[in-house]
Amino acid sequence: MKNPLFLFIVFAFTIVGCKNEDKIAEAVSKIPLQLKVSRFDNEFAQATPEDIPKLRKAYPYFFPAPDSVWVAKLNDSLQIELRGEVMAEFKDFDEEISDVEMLFKYIKYYFPKDRIPRMITVTNDVDYQNRVILADSLLLVGLDNYLGPEHKYYAGLQRYIAAEMDRRFMVSDIAGAYANKKVPLPKDRTFLEQLIYYGKILYLKDRIMPFQTDERKIGYTDDQLLWAQANEEPIWRYFVERELLYSTDNKLAKRFLDPAPFSKFGLELDNESPGRLGRYLGWQIVRSFMDRNTLTLQQLMDLSGEEIFKKSNYKPNK
Repeated sequence: MKNPLFLFIVFAFTIVGCKNEDKIAEAVSKIPLQLKVSRFDNEFAQATPEDIPKLRKAYPYFFPAPDSVWVAKLNDSLQIELRGEVMAEFKDFDEEISDVEMLFKYIKYYFPKDRIPRMITVTNDVDYQNRVILADSLLLVGLDNYLGPEHKYYAGLQRYIAAEMDRRFMVSDIAGAYANKKVPLPKDRTFLEQLIYYGKILYLKDRIMPFQTDERKIGYTDDQLLWAQANEEPIWRYFVERELLYSTDNKLAKRFLDPAPFSKFGLELDNESPGRLGRYLGWQIVRSFMDRNTLTLQQLMDLSGEEIFKKSNYKPNK
C-alpha cells in the first residue's frame, strides 16, 4: 500500500501543474495571431495555361522552371488525378488550420521573437519524406501525403509509413519540423545522447501543442502507445543490462530510433512492439527531468543528454 503522504504530494503537484497549464492556455488564447494560409494546390488545380504568369508572380519561389514545364503538369493525366484526390479530401480543413494557428500561438508564447511563417498547401508527388518543409517565412504542406493510410496512392508503401500519412498527424508533423530546427543535434554519438535528443523534440511538442494527444505527438496508434507504456520498465532494463546507454554503435539507431515497423530487441516480442521505442524512453526521461527542475525551454535545449539524465531521477513505469 502506498504511503498516504506520497499520494498527497503527487496530488498536490498535479493540482499545481493543472493550474499552471490553465494559466498558460489563458495567456496563449489572448495572443493576437492570424495564420496566413494560401491554397496553391487549389489555385493550380483550377488554373489554365494562361494563368501561369499570374501564379508565377504570386508564388515566385515555385517557378524556377520555364512555363512550359508547368503547362505540362497542368495537362498530365496523373497530375490531374492527384490534384482531384487532394481537392476531394481537403475541400476544407478548417480544424487543422485552427490547430496550426493554436500551435503557432504556443510557439509565440514560448519563443516570442520567432517569426510566424505563411502556410502554403501544395502537392509534391507523394514525397512522404518531405511532407512538411519549414523555412524562415514559409511553411509548405504537401496535402497529397495526408490522404489516409488506406489510400490507393500508398499501396506500395510499407504499412508503418502509410500509417502516419493521415491528416490527423499533420499538426504534429508541423510541430516536429519546428522542433527539429529548435533542438540542437546531439553533442556526441552515444545512444543516451540520441535518446535525449529525440526526447527533447517530443517534450517540445508537449509544450507547443498540448491540445494534441501523446499518440499524435509520437505517431503511434492507441495500441502502440499502450504497449510502450506497459513495457517501459523491461525496455529500460534491457538497455541498462546490455550497457547500451553509452554505446556508440550506429546500429542502435536503426534498431530503436529510426522509423520502422517494430523495434529490434532480438526477442520473440519484437513483432508486437512499435518502432522508435528509444524515442519514447528519451521522452519520458526529459519529462522526468522537467518535472524536477525549473528551466525555460531554451535552457533545456542547451543541456547535454548526460546532465539531463543524471538530474532526471528517471524511474520507468512498472
